[in-house]
Amino acid sequence: MANTEYLLQMKNIVKTFPGVRALDGAAITVKPGEVVALCGENGAGKSTLMKCLYGSYHADEGEIIYMGERVDFKTPDEGKEAGIIMVFQELSLIRDLTVAENMFLGSLPHKGFAVDWKKLNDDANAALDELNSSVRGSDYVRDLPISQQQMVEIARGVALGAKILILDEPTSSLTEKEVAALFDIIRKLKAQGVGIIYISHKMDEIFEICDSAVVMRDGKFTGQFVLKDITLDTLIQAMIGRTMDNYFTKANGVVGEEVLKVEGLSVPGVLKDVSFNVRKGEVVGFYGLVGAGRSETMEAIFGVRPYSAGTITLKGEQVKFKGSKEAVKKGIGFVTEDRKQTGLLLPKSCRENMALAALPNIKKGMFVDEDKTLEIYHKYEKIMDIKSPSPEQPIVLLSGGNQQKVIIGKWLCMGPDLVILDEPTRGIDIGAKSEIHKLVASLAEDGLAVIVISSEMPEIMGVSNRIYTMAAGRITAELSGDEITEENLMRNIMVGA
Repeated sequence: MANTEYLLQMKNIVKTFPGVRALDGAAITVKPGEVVALCGENGAGKSTLMKCLYGSYHADEGEIIYMGERVDFKTPDEGKEAGIIMVFQELSLIRDLTVAENMFLGSLPHKGFAVDWKKLNDDANAALDELNSSVRGSDYVRDLPISQQQMVEIARGVALGAKILILDEPTSSLTEKEVAALFDIIRKLKAQGVGIIYISHKMDEIFEICDSAVVMRDGKFTGQFVLKDITLDTLIQAMIGRTMDNYFTKANGVVGEEVLKVEGLSVPGVLKDVSFNVRKGEVVGFYGLVGAGRSETMEAIFGVRPYSAGTITLKGEQVKFKGSKEAVKKGIGFVTEDRKQTGLLLPKSCRENMALAALPNIKKGMFVDEDKTLEIYHKYEKIMDIKSPSPEQPIVLLSGGNQQKVIIGKWLCMGPDLVILDEPTRGIDIGAKSEIHKLVASLAEDGLAVIVISSEMPEIMGVSNRIYTMAAGRITAELSGDEITEENLMRNIMVGA
């Protein structure tokens, strides 16, 4: 007889695609009112396992026991009707419909042959009220910020009677305040007996909000751990097969001459009197709350945000770029925060993306020299240890870590003097993060000046030689050596915030 202690048991799940055994004995259990983290590097099989659960894929072997009964959902709609709801990282709302229409799409209430609009909005508002949301059913999705759209997705699960709610990287676009609000909602759902599967690369969040963690590696079940009984090092070792030793790598090269000096940089309503410098051979970190002005500072330097006052000196020459092309010509590379929107051409190949910044220099008459692009790709594929089956592989099919390596390679092939990395490991699995950290250190040790913006305190402390803290558009402190502590960072990012 099935064990009714659990809402969900997935046992010995096997899923094979042509040439790939994506799942090989995968497993997970979820009790009523339990938050279970699903952990593993990109490619570990987390998404495939969830798709086997709610009906997008059919498992080749194994069993799924849900609410005491063996199930095999043929479609996501079957899973949804049974109370298994997944909120994807890439939100699936239709922008030009109302919140209520999105929440009940496919099951709109009717009065005769017409939609019962009053009941639709009342039902939507009731679910939103359960989550203490200020959003109303009559609001249009296009008018909502990403954080509120995410709340709508969760409210949709509540309205549809979710018994298991799967959250895929739910905080990737949220501020710290919004994360706190989301966690309050998770705790409320947990108290109502909802089982929650929480997929995230953010270890601090996992230990804060989750009760247990299932770890997968190479499609296999590595273990399910009670989080209060283990350490972060134990969890990461289970995920990547090695300890946290040397997880962060700090540049240890010769610090040379000043490459960038910024004095009194101001943007009305955004930045005020920002001053700092960066030298060859060092990694300079920028740390602050969302909205502190870190990215805006770099955009002003790079020529994509006008500024009203201040001077920028690059390699001893005062500059004021009218656009990013001028900044690139002068030796600045900028890995932006949103790699999909501003870093990559997703339909294009790895080779084409790698050569983007170099295109003006590798033309044959009016055409791009394809041999040169291939030469560039192979050079940096080796340097960056990029894992791709072919230079012609569409970059959209690569993991987040490999996409990020291509973007960094895109700038390195220009021979820059200064590289700016804005949230370089966002949405990247724990193993790939470590590789990016080593790469950042090697860039500085090779003589580049490197700026890193990160919202993760352990990362900014682990990779930076010096750190500038920011709050409310100002530099609040410059820290180095023994001054770089959690207490100093927290104290200085809260000034005026």
